Amino acid sequence: MMEVSNREQELPASYEEAVEWINSLIPFGIRPGLERILMMMDAFGNPHEKLKFIHVAGTNGKGSSCAFLTRTLMECGYTVGTFTSPYITKFTNRFQYNLEDIAEETLLSVTTQMIPIVRQIADSELGSPTMFEVSTAIALIYFASYCKPDVVVWETGLGGRMDVTNIVTPLVSLITNIGMDHTDVLGDTIQLIAAEKAGIIKEGIPVVSCVTQPEAIAVLKETAKAKHAPLYLWQEQFTYTREPINELSQQLHFSGPSHDILIEIGLQGEHQCTNASGVLTVLEILRKQLGYVLSDDAIKKGMRDTLWAGRMELVHSNPRIVLDGAHNPEGAASLANSIPETYQYKKLNLMMGILSNKHHRAYLQHILPIVDTLILSEPDFRRKLDAEDLFEIVNELKAQYAKADLKIIVEPDWKKALSLLLAQTEQEDLGVVTGTLYMISDVRANLLHQTDSEKGW
Repeated sequence: MMEVSNREQELPASYEEAVEWINSLIPFGIRPGLERILMMMDAFGNPHEKLKFIHVAGTNGKGSSCAFLTRTLMECGYTVGTFTSPYITKFTNRFQYNLEDIAEETLLSVTTQMIPIVRQIADSELGSPTMFEVSTAIALIYFASYCKPDVVVWETGLGGRMDVTNIVTPLVSLITNIGMDHTDVLGDTIQLIAAEKAGIIKEGIPVVSCVTQPEAIAVLKETAKAKHAPLYLWQEQFTYTREPINELSQQLHFSGPSHDILIEIGLQGEHQCTNASGVLTVLEILRKQLGYVLSDDAIKKGMRDTLWAGRMELVHSNPRIVLDGAHNPEGAASLANSIPETYQYKKLNLMMGILSNKHHRAYLQHILPIVDTLILSEPDFRRKLDAEDLFEIVNELKAQYAKADLKIIVEPDWKKALSLLLAQTEQEDLGVVTGTLYMISDVRANLLHQTDSEKGW
C-alpha cells in the first residue's frame, strides 16, 4: 500500500467542485501507460481485483455494445456496473449501477479520497494522473466498495494495449470494429490500430470481434494465438441475417457458435445489427462456458429495450430530427447507409460540427452524397474545427461527391444553426444533426429541454 502524506490540502466541498477538480486534469492530455493507475489502485487495495469485467474496445460501436450488454444482463437478473465515455447528459453518466448514475454525494466522497493520492503521484517522476485515469480509478473504487455489481461492463477510453482500463482481467473481451481514428496516438494504419485494440486480449480469455479488414483479422488471430485466447470472429464463428426494418426497430436472426436466436432491436442501422451479434456471442460465452443463467426470453427483451442516446436517435417529431454522433469516416459511412434505408423523406437537411483532429475529407466523402441542405456549425468545445474551415473542405469536395443542387449554410453558433435546421425541415423532410458528441450533447439537451445538462469527454 502506498503511504499518503498527512499534509493539509484543500478538498472539494460539493459535487460541482469535485467535477471541476477532475476536469482540471484535462490539460495533462492523453498519456498512454498503466503506471499511474496501478499506483492509484495499490493505494486503495487493488479494487479491480475484486470485480468481474466484460472489456469492450473498438473504433465505433463500443457504447452501443455496452448498452446492449448492460440492459440484457440486467434483464437476466444480474446487477451491472457500467463505465463509458464520453457522456451525453451529465458527468455522472460515466459511472452507472443498473443504469442509475452514481449519486453526486458518492462521487464527491470518492473524489475526496482520491485527491491526496493524485497529488502525491503528481509530485513523483510520473507526473500527474490524467482526467481519464482519475475517472477510471473512481469507477473501480465505486464499483468495488459501494455497489459491488455482479458484472462490470468496462469500455476502453482509447485504443486498448496502453489504455488505463487495461489493468483488468475480464471474463471475456469484445473488440467491436477497427477504423481510422485517433491516428495520432494509435498509429496511421489498420494494422497498427488493430495491434493497439488487440492489447486487451488476455492469456486464455475468450475474445469476440466484429472486425472485417483482413489485415486487422490477421493481427487479432496472431495475438489470440500467442495468448492462447479463444477467438470468435464475425462471419467465421458467428453471423446474422437481417430481417425487414421500420423506423422504430429492426430484426436479425443470429447464428452463434452453438445457438441461434431471432431478436428485435430498437437501435437503428445495420452497424447496430453487427454490434448486437457481437454482444450475443459474448452472452453465449457467458452462458455456455461460464455458467451464467441467461434465458432466451430475457435476452430478447434486454436487446429490444436497449437505448443509447445520440446514436440514430429520433428526438424530435415535428419536424423529424435525428441525432447521430458519427465522428469518423467509419461512423459517417454507417450513417450514410442507415439514414436512407430507415427513413422516408423528401429532402435531407443535415447540420454538422466536428473537431479539428479528425479525418474530415474521408468523413465528408460519405456524408455529402445524401444531403440536400448542409448546415455547417461548430461545437462549443476547445478543439472545434471552425465552420469556415469546414466550408473550405466542403467546397473542395462538393463537385465530386455532393448533389448538384446542394445548399450550404455556414452558421458557427450551434443554437442558431439548430434553429435554421428546424426552420428548413418541412414535415415530409428529415433533419439530421451529426459530428462530434460534444455538439450532439448540447443539441440533444436543447431539443429535450434538459436545462441541467452537462457535456464532456
